[in-house]
Amino acid sequence: MTIDYDVVIIGGTLAGRYAALRATKLHAKVALVEPQINYGFVYHQTLSEIAKIFQSFNDAADFGIHTTHADTAEKCQISVAWQKAMQYADEVAENIHEINSPAKLAALGVDVIIGRGEFQPTPHLAFTVYENDSKYSDSSSQNSLLRVLRGRTYLLASGSHPAIPNIDGLQATGYLNLNNIWQLIAKQSIPQNWAILGGVPQSIEIAQTLARLGCTVTLIVKFPHILPNIDPEIAQLLQAQLEVDGVRVLTQTLTTQVRQIDGKKWLQAGDKAIETDEILVATGQQPNFASLNLAAVGVKWHQQRLVVNHKLQTTNPRIYACGDVIGGYDFANIANYEARIALNNALFLPRLNINYQHIPWAIFTRPALAQLGFTEKQASKFYHNEFLVFRHYFKSLASAQIQSDTTGVCKLIVLRNGEIIGATILGTAATELINLIALVIKQKIKVKDLANLAVVYPSFSEILVETAQLWHQQRLNSNLDWQDKLEDFFHFRRNWNL
Repeated sequence: MTIDYDVVIIGGTLAGRYAALRATKLHAKVALVEPQINYGFVYHQTLSEIAKIFQSFNDAADFGIHTTHADTAEKCQISVAWQKAMQYADEVAENIHEINSPAKLAALGVDVIIGRGEFQPTPHLAFTVYENDSKYSDSSSQNSLLRVLRGRTYLLASGSHPAIPNIDGLQATGYLNLNNIWQLIAKQSIPQNWAILGGVPQSIEIAQTLARLGCTVTLIVKFPHILPNIDPEIAQLLQAQLEVDGVRVLTQTLTTQVRQIDGKKWLQAGDKAIETDEILVATGQQPNFASLNLAAVGVKWHQQRLVVNHKLQTTNPRIYACGDVIGGYDFANIANYEARIALNNALFLPRLNINYQHIPWAIFTRPALAQLGFTEKQASKFYHNEFLVFRHYFKSLASAQIQSDTTGVCKLIVLRNGEIIGATILGTAATELINLIALVIKQKIKVKDLANLAVVYPSFSEILVETAQLWHQQRLNSNLDWQDKLEDFFHFRRNWNL
């Protein structure tokens, strides 16, 4: 059997393109099969920034800036030109698309096939593609409707699509999901009243963005907290911020029925009947592998996620997987990390193990939430009483006071030997600060070394140093003998005859 490629990547995600680029840089022969990529996350991030600017105008008076007409002293009317905002988001999405576009990947040597396909087990393992657009392919069979790709290994990076719950009347009434919300809104004016179902990171981000743009938003979550996998203290602070921004949050609430009455959509959420203009369903994601014929090639899955080992091999050792198809929240940096591990194992010897301990993730709310490693609850399970928790609040920072961004807290989880094993940050610049902690954890830098950093003043980086410095204070407070020795020493110094 002739092997055409070192790796065939079944994509449709940015992680798939990322893996293809890395493979070709290693001089491997690579094919990338992908349908269209959804750039919904770019639209949300861009509109979130617009909402932040819009909110800053409303808060301008707190800084002594008055948005009034100079001649009449009447307050200016501040509004968002929705079509213009969406045009700007379109431009941003296009720019990001061009960074690793199919055309650029093809120019670098990646055989890009735009289309869909499935695995075939016989006579040899291969991936059959039914092409719908071959303009980026450099194959001599461009005009063929069928291509058979034979790879030494394969990487599944096909992403996911929204999982829609079975709620009475939902399909008949109509709804939006995370894949189509911004495209549909771009064609019309933004609805004023929203009901958002689900407590995933994207639903929380969108709820806050819509509220900051002046919409009425109800966020309905079935869990006791808005996010079940984060520190409850942090979850409560984030929920409080959402409510300050105007989001009505209903926790431990199930939506049981949806109806359309007199042109309005109605939801039965727990014991509450809620009227709304539009419904966004964001309860979770479902991996894109149903059409890949995986069972025929020995690839197993469980509870809507592919079964993989620590090397990211599926139950067929020649097929690897990364990103949404193996479960978890949809975080681009985690998918790219998985793609690196899987790709190296696929191209060379499968020797690298996945390790999420030093990989951060973040929710792009205002303020942002970022986390990595163990939470307090997880550390208690694995380490019992052999760890300490240090927390410090953003209101103590000069930079936070200057910018009026005082909402936030930094929590460090530290073993008694000084090793940092986890961190959660809610606050301005959290998505940048968590990267430094990720390096600290990966390099096993002790908390005492972090405490000795001389960071720029004023800056939000001070929160890391001030939190780490609580380590020294805790050690001193818990050692009465050392306290007595210090008191005796300074008493002696004060009474020494100079």
